[in-house]
Amino acid sequence: MAKKPSIPKGTRDFSPAEVAKRNYIIHTIKKHFETYGFQPIETPSFENYDTLMGKYGDEGDRLIFKILNSGDFISKVDDVTYSSKNSATLTPKISEKALRYDLTVPFARYVVMHQNEIDFPFKRYQIQPVWRADRPQKGRFREFYQCDADVVGANSLLQEVEFVQLYDAVFTDLGLEGVTIKINNRKILSGIAEIIGAKHLLVDFTVALDKLDKIGEEKVKEEMLQKGISEAAIAKAQPLFDMSGTAAEQLEKLKAILAYSEIGMLGVSELEEIIATVDLLGLQSAKLKLDVTLARGLNYYTGAIFEVASPEGVKMGSIGGGGRYDDLTGIFGLKDVSGVGISFGLDRIYLVMEELGLFPDSLDTSLDVLCLNFGKKEAQAALQLVADLRRNGVRADLYPTDTKVQKQFKYADKRGVPYVILLGEEELNTNAFVVKEMKSGGHKAYAIDAVAKFAKDILN
Repeated sequence: MAKKPSIPKGTRDFSPAEVAKRNYIIHTIKKHFETYGFQPIETPSFENYDTLMGKYGDEGDRLIFKILNSGDFISKVDDVTYSSKNSATLTPKISEKALRYDLTVPFARYVVMHQNEIDFPFKRYQIQPVWRADRPQKGRFREFYQCDADVVGANSLLQEVEFVQLYDAVFTDLGLEGVTIKINNRKILSGIAEIIGAKHLLVDFTVALDKLDKIGEEKVKEEMLQKGISEAAIAKAQPLFDMSGTAAEQLEKLKAILAYSEIGMLGVSELEEIIATVDLLGLQSAKLKLDVTLARGLNYYTGAIFEVASPEGVKMGSIGGGGRYDDLTGIFGLKDVSGVGISFGLDRIYLVMEELGLFPDSLDTSLDVLCLNFGKKEAQAALQLVADLRRNGVRADLYPTDTKVQKQFKYADKRGVPYVILLGEEELNTNAFVVKEMKSGGHKAYAIDAVAKFAKDILN
């Protein structure tokens, strides 16, 4: 007996309706990317193992899908390494490639390899799938699309302002109003770590802090203790957890806390400029909120960081995020190239829009017209009619067999086709075709040479 087929956990099949909805989101995002002057690139689905490893912190490295070398890879491993059963030393010897974890590190690699062909500042967008060996749950998958936009070669904080506007423009266009764009600055977190005496544990501090929304304050503090951050240091960081008030009020409190930290004060200054400029320009429907506990656990962020939360009442993780990285290309040998970028969480945006009923009804229609099949002679004429309709921009098709008319109508109804064309013997004799509007049940006849008029009628 054949084994029942299945797919890996954390992956999904997509129906035609689901693909149409996802493409709607992608088209909207892409439209605004291009309006803001970003250019498209694509990179391979897998990279060299060394390109990805060590770029995302220990937790990120564990979530990277490694690809086994082809051939008899085990025989090439020395006995000492093999018998040690240490995955950290064994994996590099049996895996030279890995599936990309995100689009940012491959982009940095792209910039370094193509630096002589690129005009800086370089504004790129990229919409491709990524893979993470994460624990599957609602809104968290092992294979998912990222929609990224980055600018490299520009230090100006106007880029951060532009990304806030870009988020606002896309979510407003999608009808997803009331999202909150959270903002913080990694320099502030570096300053906090410095002030509390945990500068050498900055990565552990930010990785733990990044889990605040998921596990709560007490669990975050427990993790910090486990990572070697003392109780005294955690107590000094308490103002982070208690911070409240407007953005201006929080920034004033941070100035007092970070008065003796040069890098911390620089972070405050950068946030002041970004927030003031956004306030001056205004937003359409999104809200910009300072969140001093926002950490973004990835190692490469060095300046402003963003995370987008769904509208109130929708239980979903972040639907977007990003930030400033001052020297990401330095890991590949190209020093002092600053960049900043954001990502849209396509799959989570899809789930939120589905929950709120924000997809247009027209997306359920994949075919405008279906011609019924009344036999060989009629089908030949119908094929010509279908070809004419397609040339006029109408999504048209002919039912492939001359089965019962009732069955053909049932097929059209299930497909959600709004118009059905009848081109039988009687219509052939009168050089006409009859259109039935499925919703109203009404009929209308057109001359066989009036295809353009019919197309105009249904497309307008």
